Amino acid sequence: MGEKLTAYDPAEDLLSDEAIAVFMEEAFKTEDAGYIAHALGVVARAKGRTPG
Repeated sequence: MGEKLTAYDPAEDLLSDEAIAVFMEEAFKTEDAGYIAHALGVVARAKGRTPG
């Protein structure tokens, strides 16, 4: 029997400014502009500034 997977939204785990800072620090380490832009969108959702 296959495993049942559920959707994961990292925005749900960004509950503090410290968590957001660590998340963005890791995104910037990738030096991938597309991934950094995606991470900014995740942070915006976490802050409730855009519809999720």
